[in-house]
Amino acid sequence: MNRFLKYLIIFAIGFALWSYWLKPDKGISDAADYQTTAGSHQFNGYSMTNLEPYTGEFRVLSKENYNFGRESEISPVDFALGWDKMADPQVYQQLSIRQSNRWYYWRYENAPPIPVREIETHSANTHLIPATKAIAKQLAQIDQDNLIYLKGQLVEVKSSDGWTWRSSLSREDTGGGACELMLVEEVRVISNL
Repeated sequence: MNRFLKYLIIFAIGFALWSYWLKPDKGISDAADYQTTAGSHQFNGYSMTNLEPYTGEFRVLSKENYNFGRESEISPVDFALGWDKMADPQVYQQLSIRQSNRWYYWRYENAPPIPVREIETHSANTHLIPATKAIAKQLAQIDQDNLIYLKGQLVEVKSSDGWTWRSSLSREDTGGGACELMLVEEVRVISNL
């Protein structure tokens, strides 16, 4: 095989992988693709059940996109969100905040800017499920430090093979299972820092 053909094959494989894995609306349906009945949705082979409405103003403390794993088929982005004192830049900017593997981490250097329990109960990692392609694009344009409004549903997602992903329903919990899993039906930026 000549050198040109080898490069052409490598380029074609690379382009195919890039277009599949990095496509910005991977896994996102138009609203018409949802089959909805009494608080339950069918979505790309998953069933999604509304657990309770979830609405509020939040500060985006951190943002992480995901392209791999089963969860990314449903929720391509996580926001670490803060509210009340954790939405105040003078508070949360004293913390080192990061996200990895669907978890949200924070730490402080010398002393916490507010009580640790308040940090724990006024911030959360939130797995976001865009209800439409338009909402997916809006979420992609949101930046860290934006003050945003979110409206939607906390949900439980199941597949036919028994896999389940369920939202926390409490703002008081921490650790494994404490993240919110939110079907985002409306989003807007209130202000930028």
